[in-house]
Amino acid sequence: MADAPVAFATGGGLTLNLADDVRQLLTYHFMVNALVAGTAVAVMAAVVGWFMVLRRQAFAGHTLSLIAFPGAAGASLIGVPAAWGYFTACGLGAVVLSPASRGGRARSAETAAIGTVQALALGAGFLFVSLYHGLLNGISGLLFGTFVGIADGQVTALIVVAAVAIALVAVAGRPLLFASLDDEGAAAAGVPVRALGAGFLLLLGLAVAATAQITGTLLVFTLLVTPAATAQALTVRPGAGLVLAVAISLLVTWLGLGIAYFSPLPVGFWITSLSFGLYVLARAWRALRGGRR
Repeated sequence: MADAPVAFATGGGLTLNLADDVRQLLTYHFMVNALVAGTAVAVMAAVVGWFMVLRRQAFAGHTLSLIAFPGAAGASLIGVPAAWGYFTACGLGAVVLSPASRGGRARSAETAAIGTVQALALGAGFLFVSLYHGLLNGISGLLFGTFVGIADGQVTALIVVAAVAIALVAVAGRPLLFASLDDEGAAAAGVPVRALGAGFLLLLGLAVAATAQITGTLLVFTLLVTPAATAQALTVRPGAGLVLAVAISLLVTWLGLGIAYFSPLPVGFWITSLSFGLYVLARAWRALRGGRR
């Protein structure tokens, strides 16, 4: 289970010499693990998140992140690794949400159903926390995450999960893009729109479960939504948008880790703040560009 959010601020101070500062970061094994795991999660979250934003399924992604909380808490309650709870809960949640997320355009009744699932997930999570008092000290870690103390095995697992997720997107990318932009046209052309939609929700659940182990369940959206939304504000071209989303996600993850190492503030704050700042700049640039036309 993730520990409570921890500000790094260990060892020497910031020297303002980039080479020396990077060398200092890489001195510690936990920082190497954090950078490797963060890189894998950042790439996966950006790729899956780009399609999630395009398909207008941010609400479903948010719901899956909330479902991850009781999954991890319940796993801790019965004495199994929290990662098992993350993946099990998000997988089941994706199956439940699939009928209520047709084509990424939820109607009012479907939105209400998803909101009900969110409320149930939060209630179940806090129930598990209250039943297992030893989890109380770690609840902040479940909600807000930490890059500290990531084991070698966890790093390997996250790399494998990220590789599988990206490979699946690469295989189904074209029909998924077609269905995301025009589900009716895709269905008429023989694309299995519903199967793709259900499969994408499972993929989204996989990404949420992996990302939540690093960012916490409440900050999953930082890497799933913001880089993708920023990229789509800057370009409408799918290829360029995906590359840009990955670049932004990696940038804020690496910078967030580096700044947090020398700062008393937690890494989640820096990643979130940097992501939000870039999104605001992208929207401002788009508005200025539009005003000049």
